[in-house]
Amino acid sequence: MKGGFGWKDDMADQELSSAGHKLGQLVGDWYEEHFVLPLLRKAAEQLKLYLDCRFRQRPARASEKVIWQDEDNNQVDYDFVMELDGSDDERGIPVAFFECFWRRGARHSKDKARDDSGKLMPMREVHPTARFLGIVAGGNFTAPARQLVQSRLIDLFFVPKAKIVAAFQRHGLEMDYPDKLPEAGKARLANAFERGLTPAAKQQAAATLRELVGAASINTYVDRVRAALGALPQELRFIAQRRSQPAIFASIPEAAEFLKKPLFDFSAPDEGFIYEITYSDGTEFERPVNSLEELRTLHRQIERLAEHISALTKSAG
Repeated sequence: MKGGFGWKDDMADQELSSAGHKLGQLVGDWYEEHFVLPLLRKAAEQLKLYLDCRFRQRPARASEKVIWQDEDNNQVDYDFVMELDGSDDERGIPVAFFECFWRRGARHSKDKARDDSGKLMPMREVHPTARFLGIVAGGNFTAPARQLVQSRLIDLFFVPKAKIVAAFQRHGLEMDYPDKLPEAGKARLANAFERGLTPAAKQQAAATLRELVGAASINTYVDRVRAALGALPQELRFIAQRRSQPAIFASIPEAAEFLKKPLFDFSAPDEGFIYEITYSDGTEFERPVNSLEELRTLHRQIERLAEHISALTKSAG
C-alpha cells in the first residue's frame, strides 16, 4: 500500500505516461491549423468555395463540430468541408470532404487509413456533388496504408515525418525521440517543446514546412481538387423499378427538361426510383429516391456545380 503521498506519485506517473500523447497533440493541432488549413483555404479561395472547419465561427451550425449525415442518418464529424454557395449563415452544397492527421509512429497505420477512408466514402453515396474526398496525412504512414486510401479513390496529400521534424529543428524545436526513451525524458521534451511553441514559432515552422514540401506540390493540389469537381456527368439515368427501360440522358440540361414533366408516376406509393450518374472520370453515383422533389433537388445541385465550374473555367481563360 502507498504512503500518505501516494496520490502525488500517481499523478506524477500519469503526467509522465501522457507526455508522448501531449507532444503528439501539440504537433497534430499545429499541423491541422498551420499547414492543412492554409492548404485547403488556398484551394477553396481559388475555386470560390466556402471552407467549413472548427477554426471559424459559423452560426449556420449548432456546434463547433462540422457534422454531416451519412446514408444511415448517422452524425459524422469531419475536419474540413468545402461547400458551393455556403456562407457563415447558410449551409451550402457539399463538394469536398477532408480528414487530416499527424502520426509519429507507423503502428496501426492501416487501421487509421481504414477508419478515415471509411468516414469519407459514405459522402460519395449521399451527395452527387461530393466529387472530392481527401486525406492530408503527416508523419509515419506506411505504404500499405497509403495504398488502401488510394484504392478507395480517396486523394492523399502526404507529408513525411522527416520534413515535419526538420521544419521544427530549423527553429530550435525538437519534437521527435527514440522509441525507448524513458517517460521522464519524453516529459522533458514535451514541456520544452510546448514552451518553445510560441505563435511566432508556429508560423515560422509552418512556412519552413511549406518550403520543404515545395510550392509545386501545394499548387498542384488545387489543380487536383479542381479536376475532380470538373469531372461532370456524361450520362444520367432515372430508373423506375416497375419500368423495363430507364430514362437516359446525355447531358444535364436534357435531364432537367425531363424532370419538368416526367413520364414516371411518382405518386405510386410502392414505386421505387433510382438516380444514377456516370461522370467523365469513370466514377458513378447511385441513390434511391422517394419523391420527385428529392430527385429534382439532387439534380439542381448537380446543375449548380456544373454552372460553377463552367464560370471558373471561363474566368480562368
